[in-house]
Amino acid sequence: MTGSQPRSSQMVEAKPEGSKKKLRCAVVGVGRMGQHHARVYAEMPDVDLVGVFDSNIDRAGEIAERFRCPVLSTLDAVVDARPDAVSVAVPTVYHREMAGPLLEAGIACLIEKPLAQGPEEAEAIKHIAERSGAMLMVGHIERFNPIMRALRRTTAEGMAITPRFIEVHRVSPMTFRSIDIGVVMDMGIHDLDVVIMLMGGREPDRVEASGVPVVTEHEDLCNARLTWDLPDGQGVCVANMTFSRLALKTERVTRITSEDAYIKIDYAKKTGTMIRSVANASQMQEVRDLLSQGMDLTSLKWDDLVNVEPLDVDDGEPIVMEIESFLDSVRSGSRPDIDAEAGLANVRTAQRIVEAIKAGLPKTPQRVL
Repeated sequence: MTGSQPRSSQMVEAKPEGSKKKLRCAVVGVGRMGQHHARVYAEMPDVDLVGVFDSNIDRAGEIAERFRCPVLSTLDAVVDARPDAVSVAVPTVYHREMAGPLLEAGIACLIEKPLAQGPEEAEAIKHIAERSGAMLMVGHIERFNPIMRALRRTTAEGMAITPRFIEVHRVSPMTFRSIDIGVVMDMGIHDLDVVIMLMGGREPDRVEASGVPVVTEHEDLCNARLTWDLPDGQGVCVANMTFSRLALKTERVTRITSEDAYIKIDYAKKTGTMIRSVANASQMQEVRDLLSQGMDLTSLKWDDLVNVEPLDVDDGEPIVMEIESFLDSVRSGSRPDIDAEAGLANVRTAQRIVEAIKAGLPKTPQRVL
């Protein structure tokens, strides 16, 4: 990251500690992700979990019993419970329907990623929040992954990064969850959020993509190439991003290359490594000198030659950190770490990728398998 960044693109900052006002919180949608939101709220001493709502009343009852809170039978009942803050963790296609009335009532909302299934709905949700003055945060949880916090600490200590090439692989086996949207909105949105953040909040200047539907009606795998024109004629930054929910393994890796450093972050393993040019200057100069003398260096092992530094990673649970950040903003009235504009930028970019995929598909739908 270089220089100052737009407010919507900054990495997660630690909020000051102090006495905390007790907040009334609720969860709308207690499926796979929503039940984790309910768990975190229930475990927080400065939160009253005033209820959970889900279209599946049996599931709502099970979660309510587990975390000792009421079942709220309708969305109106959620509003009537007068929560200060609500997590919205329903399928993406219902985000506007569920979040809209809450925001209109002035209730702060943490909406699970993506903000909406398309730019128009995302814009509508953003406008509702702006009209009512309700605080809105988008749940891009990878920002709160310990490895991302480690990257933030590294850059805060003076190592500026101007990305030139970013490589992303996020692949996993099919789980048959979130099949109401394609792999770009389902999985790729995590990495789009991080990459756009690394580019100072700027959306890419050009988008190319290829992908195919295999199991669902949406793209199940995708490769996208995003290009940013750098200022002052400094060339471009390219992000090559691969997303698949049809893989035989799980991999969530990002590699960032700049003129000054190479960084690899593994979200799944919560590990990261860094090779800094300043820490390898003498070795590289020696290699250049030997090459200029015509020396044969084929016996040298590259990984023995370079100084590889591990990133210092903490043990915080991402969803706890995310919700704490959300509630800190609710208490203080400050801008959330991932605001509606950042969420909208991610959805717009995802939609551009999906449109590029569709433009490259045959007019008559075909199945790969």
